[in-house]
Amino acid sequence: MSEVPLGILSEDSDTGPAPVVAVVGRPNVGKSTLVNRIIGRRQAVVEDVPGVTRDRVPYDAQWNGRRFTVVDTGGWEPDAKDRAAAIAAQAEIAVQTADVVVFVVDVSVGATDVDEAAVKMLRRSHKPVILVANKADNNNLELEAVSLWSLGLGEPHPISALHGRGSGDLLDDILNALPSPPEIIEDGPRGPRRVALVGRPNVGKSSLLNRVSKEERAVVDSVAGTTVDPVDSLVEMDGELWQFVDTAGLRKRVNQASGTEYYASLRTAGAVEAAEVAVVLLDAAEPISEQDQRVLTQVVEAGRALVIAFNKWDLVDADRRFYLDKEIDRELKRIPWAIRVNISAKTGRAVDKLAPALRRALASWEQRVPTGALNQWLTALTQATPHPVRGGRAPRILFATQAGVAPPRFVLFTTGPLDAGYQRFVERKLREEFGFEGSPIEVSVKPRKKTGPGGRGKAHG
Repeated sequence: MSEVPLGILSEDSDTGPAPVVAVVGRPNVGKSTLVNRIIGRRQAVVEDVPGVTRDRVPYDAQWNGRRFTVVDTGGWEPDAKDRAAAIAAQAEIAVQTADVVVFVVDVSVGATDVDEAAVKMLRRSHKPVILVANKADNNNLELEAVSLWSLGLGEPHPISALHGRGSGDLLDDILNALPSPPEIIEDGPRGPRRVALVGRPNVGKSSLLNRVSKEERAVVDSVAGTTVDPVDSLVEMDGELWQFVDTAGLRKRVNQASGTEYYASLRTAGAVEAAEVAVVLLDAAEPISEQDQRVLTQVVEAGRALVIAFNKWDLVDADRRFYLDKEIDRELKRIPWAIRVNISAKTGRAVDKLAPALRRALASWEQRVPTGALNQWLTALTQATPHPVRGGRAPRILFATQAGVAPPRFVLFTTGPLDAGYQRFVERKLREEFGFEGSPIEVSVKPRKKTGPGGRGKAHG
């Protein structure tokens, strides 16, 4: 997300030029702070002095998989003179060249004569305008936003650009106001979901592929390592078309062990990266091995949805089931969220459970939690179980937002660093409340940045 000169906006052959969002308003209402919040980093210069931003400054931004360009502008004033007039002219050009305009008003001050004059300028542009009531840092100020209906721009969006309050919902509304991407054809039927079939050698990957495709598409041999290159197969399961990739198991040969295993691992990693969900096959009749753990780690670190299939269940007796339960508790305790199915590729036992498990994992992988519901839950959680006191004080979580899906990514804005144990506690409770069965989730922390010794902090933008 690097800075792009205006007029040289980046283009992809798939999506065309990125749409443009202009952030405008009178001086010192927090436009640059909001731009930093949107782009996810402190890049636009922020000071409590009017006129710091003078030109149109564009930045690349992305939200929920959609990229756009956000343009920071200087403060707009009517009848401005000299340098202020040039700054206002640049802001008006930004409005004319934008697809959507975000008009920022300071809710702690209310609508001023300058704001009302800016509304007249915006109406002349005939561009979609989203009204933002900034500096709504608490519930009382949020209520003050109601008075901004008088500007005639529709519903005000109360936010705190500094602390992130309401920013997720605002970004959702910005995306809804942007023109539809001309080149993307995802409104029609989507292509088959991509499934990586992975596991150590001889766990039955090729046998499972043959079973679900109801024909011999992959070579099956009791010798480990028969499959060397990934094989793409379109397979119909449970009335739906899926794209399977049968990947190479990690095999070893005399004098070539490291090389062959290395390249097989690369092929497997590539298949996982290209997939949306991975089926990791484990041999239920054998102990969970270090190699199995490596494959599982590869999938989790790639951020893919995960279904664990315990194959060869026809070979499992009562004694083995007892020990397997113990192994699952011990070896898979870091991924209790993974969906597990017990199958036999050889006999076809429970293979019909695979498609429903894949759908559940993918639904979790693409799940989005509304910002309001997320923060209501988080407030109740932190009040019931606050962070432990460290050095005389305890960091607080100010706000949370879901930054993306596939996999779900959450950002906690805090007054200071969180203990790793407390962060894991929040993640565990997040799963208990909202599910995410079969999908990894990422929870990161953005502590408020201190402005100086004893000074009040500002949240990272």
